[in-house]
Amino acid sequence: MLRSLYSGISGLRSHQTMLDVTGNNIANVNTAAFKASAVQFQDTLSQLTSGAGSPQEQIGGTNPAQVGLGVRVAGISTNFAQGSAQATGRASDLMISGDGFFVTKLGGQTLYTRAGSFDFDAAGNMVAPDGSLVQGWPATNGVVNENGPLGNIVLPRGAVSPGTRTTSTQFTGNLPSDAAVGTALVRDVKVYDAAGTERSVSLTFTKSATGWDIAGVDANGATATGTLTFDAAGALTAGGSLTLGGIAVDMTKLTGYAKLSTVAATKTDGNAAGTLQSYTLSADGTLVGSFSNGSSQALGRVVLATFPNPGGLEKAGSSSYIATFNSGEAEVGAPGSGSIGSLTSGALEMSNVDLSQEFTNLIVAQRGFQANARIITTSDEVLQELTNLKR
Repeated sequence: MLRSLYSGISGLRSHQTMLDVTGNNIANVNTAAFKASAVQFQDTLSQLTSGAGSPQEQIGGTNPAQVGLGVRVAGISTNFAQGSAQATGRASDLMISGDGFFVTKLGGQTLYTRAGSFDFDAAGNMVAPDGSLVQGWPATNGVVNENGPLGNIVLPRGAVSPGTRTTSTQFTGNLPSDAAVGTALVRDVKVYDAAGTERSVSLTFTKSATGWDIAGVDANGATATGTLTFDAAGALTAGGSLTLGGIAVDMTKLTGYAKLSTVAATKTDGNAAGTLQSYTLSADGTLVGSFSNGSSQALGRVVLATFPNPGGLEKAGSSSYIATFNSGEAEVGAPGSGSIGSLTSGALEMSNVDLSQEFTNLIVAQRGFQANARIITTSDEVLQELTNLKR
């Protein structure tokens, strides 16, 4: 049989593969974080009809004569170029700007994906659309241990931020230097104990002949006194600190100008216990919970993974990949470190499929398929002529 028949068949198969790959690229033009693939062809073994001859004294060298036996698909490569950003407005949607991959687990298998369309399930787990669990470093009491093992990122429903004890408060503003002796200004401050129980601390500023006397009373019964002295320019010259019931009262920012009575507590630490109300995802992957008491606390941090050879990853469906021997081991790190990439909340990475290139590839594949089909029909006509030699 003619070798050209089999060359044509190999061409049909190879260009059919090119059509399959191109069709898949076009089908996924709107798939989040989809990476387009491309086919590489190479020729197959060639049949040697005559070998090469070396140059002799009376005759020159001759080149080998070979007949090719067709074409084959050498490989299908994945283009990991960055896709464009698409704003979604959903706080749980994440886009990677860089080379990293999200790490997920599904049924005990570790997967990697660029598609950051995540949500939280009924148990508070951060999950991908296929149910795989997003991995990261969980936080303990608001502290993320980047040297610890990976675990599920969880938004704990009904989480409580514990109350913290008030240890300091600061007063700022002005005490009027022209106030009559005996004038009293009372300022109350809300403070908290270690359990988050609220109580009141009251400071009374009384004008004296030399400055202002301070008398502090804590709701628990503690008392403290002090004196503030100002110079003629209204600057504090003496006093400025007080300790009341274990709370350090800072008054060094007070001034003593005339006619202004603006003294007030402007900064007080400590708070009552609070419940989780909302969350945000920062550029370094930290899941931050906002509580009803005004405090914010880290709940975990999403990690990213990079590979020495991303092209060696194997597609596992659902826009995910699995590591192979040729991809190398995953290197896990925090977003924003090195070339691993940073995160953008409220956006998704779009497919990097170039439709103009893909439609051109369709034409090339179609014409290649037609040309190889013509090889087969031409070879058939030659065989028909051969069988017609005997009538």
